[in-house]
Amino acid sequence: MAKENTGHHHQTEARRKKLTLILGVSGLCILFYVLGAWQANTVPSSISKLGCETQSNPSSSSSSSSSSSSSSESAELDFKSHNQIELKETNQTIKYFEPCDLSLSEYTPCEDRQRGRRFDRNMMKYRERHCPVKDELLYCLIPPPPNYKIPFKWPQSRDYAWYDNIPHKELSVEKAVQNWIQVEGDRFRFPGGGTMFPRGADAYIDDIARLIPLTDGGIRTAIDTGCGVASFGAYLLKRDIMAVSFAPRDTHEAQVQFALERGVPAIIGIMGSRRLPYPARAFDLAHCSRCLIPWFKNDGLYLMEVDRVLRPGGYWILSGPPINWKQYWRGWERTEEDLKKEQDSIEDVAKSLCWKKVTEKGDLSIWQKPLNHIECKKLKQNNKSPPICSSDNADFAWYKDLETCITPLPETHNPDDSAGGALEDWPDRAFAVPPRIIRGTIPDMNAEKFREDNEVWKERIAHYKKIVPELSHGRFRNIMDMNAFLGGFAASMLKYPSWVMNVVPVDAEKQTLGVIYERGLIGTYQDWCEGFSTYPRTYDMIHAGGLFSLYEHRCDLTLILLEMDRILRPEGTVVLRDNVETLNKVEKIVKGMKWKSQIVDHEKGPFNPEKILVAVKTYWTGQPSDKNNNNNNN
Repeated sequence: MAKENTGHHHQTEARRKKLTLILGVSGLCILFYVLGAWQANTVPSSISKLGCETQSNPSSSSSSSSSSSSSSESAELDFKSHNQIELKETNQTIKYFEPCDLSLSEYTPCEDRQRGRRFDRNMMKYRERHCPVKDELLYCLIPPPPNYKIPFKWPQSRDYAWYDNIPHKELSVEKAVQNWIQVEGDRFRFPGGGTMFPRGADAYIDDIARLIPLTDGGIRTAIDTGCGVASFGAYLLKRDIMAVSFAPRDTHEAQVQFALERGVPAIIGIMGSRRLPYPARAFDLAHCSRCLIPWFKNDGLYLMEVDRVLRPGGYWILSGPPINWKQYWRGWERTEEDLKKEQDSIEDVAKSLCWKKVTEKGDLSIWQKPLNHIECKKLKQNNKSPPICSSDNADFAWYKDLETCITPLPETHNPDDSAGGALEDWPDRAFAVPPRIIRGTIPDMNAEKFREDNEVWKERIAHYKKIVPELSHGRFRNIMDMNAFLGGFAASMLKYPSWVMNVVPVDAEKQTLGVIYERGLIGTYQDWCEGFSTYPRTYDMIHAGGLFSLYEHRCDLTLILLEMDRILRPEGTVVLRDNVETLNKVEKIVKGMKWKSQIVDHEKGPFNPEKILVAVKTYWTGQPSDKNNNNNNN
């Protein structure tokens, strides 16, 4: 009996120990789960140090920048991994990139003027994109000019820029009477003037608003051809109209560079022999103020391209020669007959495109594109010149030659319907389901998935604000999304004083730039194996999701990162999303580029295989070589 009791006692003790062990293990599991969840939702304090504070006061900014040495690094930062997944170590040696020669401080790889001289001048082909071949590629860092300063913050930047950042006085002399730009001590001032708006861009836009509705939300996107320093686009912003301004890299030195330094969207481009890098039906308004584009030549080819990118019901505004030639012909040093012939030719081309002339008043003429092609097709039965294009891809615009024909609009049977689908007025347009998605023209995309993408970006932006606190503080004005997809990142940033250039890679599986424009956002096509059409140091922040996975087997990732470095301003921020293996490769490269970087967890937590790399380009400037110094002394 005693033995039975002893056995029973041992069994009870064993069960008690087993139960204690189970409870202990369970407790530890719960503890580790809570700790893991806490860590996933806690941002390492070191990340907030990545962003650099910008001085909004010009004098303090100047003193801050001038006190920095030419190769200064940011303060020592904590870049230890805070991820739950252990990153694979590689034996890859870090390659440190040297600065390029200071003479390349304004290098634009695909708009290099020396290279351009090799090409035909017919239709301005020599000023189109011509990118370097393999043995012309640069594997060095484009240097900022000596004494480079962090640009003024918006909205002050609209009116001021540091002279040291763009040391070119040519426009202030050449366009002095027209009030494009003035030099005031150590800075430029932009009075808002232009060749055809001597009272300033604001008053000029008010004149337009008396002729067509500019403030009811129907006009959101605009394109300004031959933009000067983009004062037209700068003053449209206060009316919630986002203009893409473009101009070539020509004798008017640094037009686009000045525009971007002001915090105004702009891109290097020209009306030449190719389509503009935008989809069909992108813009509500197109504008030319003495832009020197020969609209009447080549059978009206350039107006046909404007027609392609104009939305149904969109407006084309022309001021300057030949408009109001009866008043200005002497000052323009042209004959009355010549100017009348030019205007008659433009009127004929516009009529052949089925446009309606809205008005001509003073220095302004305005035409409107039809809502659809129902009547236009009837007219073309009698007058087939120019014909309606037979091409079935009106959106394709990367190195695509212009065609002497009218881009067809999507079919509609009601004369009052807008071809392709009507758009909501701004700001509802930003989050309304775009017509291209409603019509099913984007593969594997529907209204539900579009709305889900919007929700995803709300969560992502909330996470970004934790890892890059400056995002919500107005630190970043010019932002680029290198792989924009539906424009969700840009739409989620609308509440902040910034704008986003949404780039859709030509290699992307889904070509969605048309959707982005239907949301009232702006963007362009791009092949990231080539340089982007902008000047160095023109963006405060660069975002890219999945870009390096997309291009990993197509071109050298180092060249893409060097191009990002060229585009990014000193103390600018980069946010990259990709799988951890790819980001590991990227981080190895950027460590040799004077960047400070850190890989952090996905917004969903540490167990998501996608990670986020946050990096900051440190402040440094180029220095004149001894050879240049000797030449200057002589």
